[in-house]
Amino acid sequence: MERPIRIRLLLAASALALATSPALAQVKPGEPPITALTQTSGGPIDPERAALRLEHIDLAIEVFPDTQTLQGVATLTLATSAPQRRLLIDLDKNLPVSAISVDGQPLARTSWSNPEGRLTIALPSTLAAGSSAVVRITYGGTPHVAVRAPWDDGIVWAKTPEGKPWIATTAEGYGCDLFWPCLDFPAGEPAKVDLHITVPKGLSAPSNGVLQKIDTLPDGRTTWHWRARSPNPYSVVLNVAPYVEIKGIYKSRFGGTIPLYYWHLPGREAKAQGLFAEFAPTLDFFEANVGPYPWSDEKLGVVETPHLGMEHQTINAYGNNYAKDATGFDWLFQHELAHEWFGNQMSAANWDDYWLHEGYGQYMQPLYGRWREGEARYAVMMEKFRNQIENKAPIVSGRILTEEEVYEEEKGGPGGDIYVKGAWVLHTLRNTIGDKAFWEVTRRLVYGRPDPRPGNFQPRFATTPEYITIVNQVTGKDMTWFFDVYLRQAALPELIETREGDQLKLRWKTPGGKPFPLPVEVQVDDKVETVTMDGGKGSIAIPADAHVVVDPASRILKRSEAVEAAQAHPRQGEQ
Repeated sequence: MERPIRIRLLLAASALALATSPALAQVKPGEPPITALTQTSGGPIDPERAALRLEHIDLAIEVFPDTQTLQGVATLTLATSAPQRRLLIDLDKNLPVSAISVDGQPLARTSWSNPEGRLTIALPSTLAAGSSAVVRITYGGTPHVAVRAPWDDGIVWAKTPEGKPWIATTAEGYGCDLFWPCLDFPAGEPAKVDLHITVPKGLSAPSNGVLQKIDTLPDGRTTWHWRARSPNPYSVVLNVAPYVEIKGIYKSRFGGTIPLYYWHLPGREAKAQGLFAEFAPTLDFFEANVGPYPWSDEKLGVVETPHLGMEHQTINAYGNNYAKDATGFDWLFQHELAHEWFGNQMSAANWDDYWLHEGYGQYMQPLYGRWREGEARYAVMMEKFRNQIENKAPIVSGRILTEEEVYEEEKGGPGGDIYVKGAWVLHTLRNTIGDKAFWEVTRRLVYGRPDPRPGNFQPRFATTPEYITIVNQVTGKDMTWFFDVYLRQAALPELIETREGDQLKLRWKTPGGKPFPLPVEVQVDDKVETVTMDGGKGSIAIPADAHVVVDPASRILKRSEAVEAAQAHPRQGEQ
């Protein structure tokens, strides 16, 4: 997802998408309020909670558009690596619990409490290390309504142009506990999920994974049963509307076929077919360069939503209103699809490492432009990203952070830089180590191996230190210095140029004087030479009358006074 950048640049697109779907009036955006604990996702984890693993969830939810409420029964199979006298489960207190059983044994009402959004369940007996329990939680109520999804989270109660319910959820920022009892941190990812979503007559409920069946109840309501594996906690999603389904198949480069699905609103068939036509070629780009689509046994699914978008595994949210630009492809669809590799197959173990999601997801757009049209398109797209880099905080802090501490600049996070600066770090890395090594690094990051094939990899967690180790292994060089400057410092390296006689001398100036021996290309008239920068310094002979351009292809992310001046200059209409 692109949270901070979208706020600055794409609010108009979201407003356009929502113009035909005014929100219902019963529950106002931001209501009912949530606690600070519910608003927090990730961060330092209590040892008790860190010891838990969700082996399976069976989640039955009924959606009531007329009253804007949910009722649910969540059956959690929890394993523990440490003894547990109680269970700490995240759940918004706006969804009060009416019953709990453990391994089929009902608990007394005094056995649980949830004053602040962390459901505490006293167990009848100690749950031993290495064992598991089946916990059944009956809950329901009025879920928090998003103020401005997807930049904040909750449920969106909207209407189609024909006045039918159009409902969606987003949870990346505030977490899965807005809708279901979960472990609201990255490692809380459930291994298997069964979803049973019941909706009013005439409505559909596309969701994660593979559709098992649709049951029609006597009054016309339908229950949609989906089965998925290893979704991120925030990826478990509700989508409800009178959708029209488009489907097809993609013949994978790795053998077999992959089901393609798009659920869109009625009356938008022509535009929907245009977007659906992008599915196969975009998927082919990723398979050709990154590797196999990780969810080929499930589907590539997209659903039209009353908010801009989100990377919900195998059912990505799309609300870009079929906008067109000069690239010739829909950036939102392409970006969210990138997260099937960078976010869903490979998940960051800590929000502090989410540049691995967003930097890679962002960089895939200009790389796709390059794949389609060549270097000119790539350069134009990269320049747009370059002008947005703000350098207010390091991309990586080295601490365990919450989602908001990363995505929100107001909380000291890098915000939009995990996207655009992350993309430029990867651009500089690719130009430094070469395409072959870059794509091998990428495959090892995503799949944990250089030779992925369907069936020989599983979803995995990754960290920034592991990524640096992968780069060092693939290149055979210690490139820690590269990431120490680009990821762990806010300020960019500055290239100092001086002329002494017929010599052009170059010197890297870095925060704290950190080592930075990054080679630099220099064009002298019509010849390009590479200057080695041992010790962060280098020189090249320059004839007195020569025309000189340093870094002529803009392969390096470095300080630019021109960009800083442009960013500081008030835009037209601003004071």
